[in-house]
Amino acid sequence: MNITIASGKGGTGKTFLATNLAYVLHLKRLESGFDFNSRVTYLDCDVEEPNGHLFLSPTDVKKENVEITAPVSIDQEKCTGCGECSQICVFNALVSINQEILLFPELCHACGACNLACPNSAIQEGNRSVGTLFHGRGKGVPMHYGAVNQGQGGMTPRMIKEVKKFANCDINILDAPPGTACPAVETVKDSDLCVLVTDLTPFGLHDLKLSVEMCREIGIEPVVVINRSGGEDPGVHDYCQREKLHIIGEIPNDRRIAELYSRGELAVEEFNDYQKMFSKLSSELLQYLNLQKVSIDKGQVQAQDQNQAAQDQSRPKDQSWPQDQPKDQPQNQSENQDGKLDLEQDYKDKGSGEFRELVVISGKGGTGKTSLTASLVSLANKAVVADCDVDASDLPLVLNPNIMEQGDFSGGYLARIDSNECSGCGKCYQVCRFAAITFQEREGEDKQKYQIDPLNCEGCGACRLVCQSDAIKLEPAINGEWYKSKISQGAMSHARLGIAEENSGKLVTLTRTKAKELASFDNVTEGLLDGSPGTGCPVIASLTGTEYAVVVTEPTVSGLHDLERVLELCSHFQVPAGVIINKYDINKEMTETIINRIEELNVNYLGCLPYDEQVTEAQLKGQTIVDYNTHCDTSKKIKEIFSRLSSEVQKY
Repeated sequence: MNITIASGKGGTGKTFLATNLAYVLHLKRLESGFDFNSRVTYLDCDVEEPNGHLFLSPTDVKKENVEITAPVSIDQEKCTGCGECSQICVFNALVSINQEILLFPELCHACGACNLACPNSAIQEGNRSVGTLFHGRGKGVPMHYGAVNQGQGGMTPRMIKEVKKFANCDINILDAPPGTACPAVETVKDSDLCVLVTDLTPFGLHDLKLSVEMCREIGIEPVVVINRSGGEDPGVHDYCQREKLHIIGEIPNDRRIAELYSRGELAVEEFNDYQKMFSKLSSELLQYLNLQKVSIDKGQVQAQDQNQAAQDQSRPKDQSWPQDQPKDQPQNQSENQDGKLDLEQDYKDKGSGEFRELVVISGKGGTGKTSLTASLVSLANKAVVADCDVDASDLPLVLNPNIMEQGDFSGGYLARIDSNECSGCGKCYQVCRFAAITFQEREGEDKQKYQIDPLNCEGCGACRLVCQSDAIKLEPAINGEWYKSKISQGAMSHARLGIAEENSGKLVTLTRTKAKELASFDNVTEGLLDGSPGTGCPVIASLTGTEYAVVVTEPTVSGLHDLERVLELCSHFQVPAGVIINKYDINKEMTETIINRIEELNVNYLGCLPYDEQVTEAQLKGQTIVDYNTHCDTSKKIKEIFSRLSSEVQKY
């Protein structure tokens, strides 16, 4: 059985729960003399920032290179510059300039459509390395994890599929990437149980709602674990009660755990009370799974019934969010007259205009990136800010935007097969590289019909190119919404990606474009971006073309690991960076290690911030820490960083 541990945002304790749970289940098997006859394995599907191995410490790790067939070059002798390939590429990985075709591997999804479209076979395909799989055993637990190569756009779901091939034990604990976009969906789908981890903050509540919606969208009824419980509740318990979500356990807010986590140690190994807590939690999970199985065996499909009821009833309104506002503004499509996305040009050439951008990013979620960004916005005299974390947009919860304009976002296409026209030849099935096409046998018919799984379809159009019956249609997909808003500090652009949609970075780019429009209107020449976490498409779209990147990390083994990966990404795209260490005092030794590592990498050290519960208190009040308590130590240090940062950015 597959038990997936997921969260709507990073930093909720997802990996903490997954690794401790896997270890406790492994111990149960050993201590029971195999009466608990279930083999356990841990699979880290957060392939952009895998951290589980830092806590399970695997030995004798074997590496496996993952390669796919993809375009590697253009044969200039065969290429006539007709532009057929660039016209068919929905990912903008091929661009035709003066009858010369340029290939951008970072944007290529390796769908093969360009090769099918080229009349002269000028697209040269070969093996392209997209990542590495790791196999080992940590603390006795078999484990498998992957790491996608830097700058590999769209490869995250494919790497997750490779990791999931090893989910072959009795109990498989899958550690999902945060968010609700395609990587999370790829991990969660086909799970026997999904455990959503949240915390008692407005960010946690908002992102829990998105995760629940994602799970129900793919037919899974999740359960909830509340981490860092015990503080003021912004409404998490009430929400779970309304939605009939089972809270399977609560883990207290304990600084000991934060300090232990920073050293890469397991709580269940160090503290008896946590071993008992996780042992009880594991029993609760297995009991819940058995009850669900019995219920389904009896034909009482309770989870599905509950899902349908939740969809039928009126959803509770969240007044913090723009989808509940009247949509009397124009709903614009982000396409040009040819029906093709027209977003790539704005940020193709760095410094092509007067608008300069600073982006705040983090290798992992939960480092305090959004809280810091909000404080920097508050300190600016007049600001234009873009929330590029479109998968889990939390900045509006602190900056309280007043929406001026909004519209639908179409970032791609969805293929559909007309079964009446389908001849059953199977050519579409043969060319699809995303396993999105399956066949269905129809009673009384002598030929197979094919259908498309919308969760796997990337809308590349390769299937349509080979269909001789004209049975396949590509239709624009509405993938989310964008917003232009006023805030007390200036103006803000933000967006919301649709549930279970692909976060290719196009909505991030559009959000930046909208910020640039706001800046032009207000005569502002500088913008601040709250970037996406991780190292995949969204953060690439947040990072490229900016003048400077502020990387927020924390003094933990996972913080250092993810910092190095995101700094490698900055170097790859030639964006200068500076580092801020948040919660430096939970592990001062690790803080010194990170500072030394920053110096080795010749990266600017911008300062550090203390562990401060007042930051959460400010969130609960819908304020930044610099507005909530302007004289506290954290606020003073943020002001110092703001001054230092202002001077640093002027150098570039």
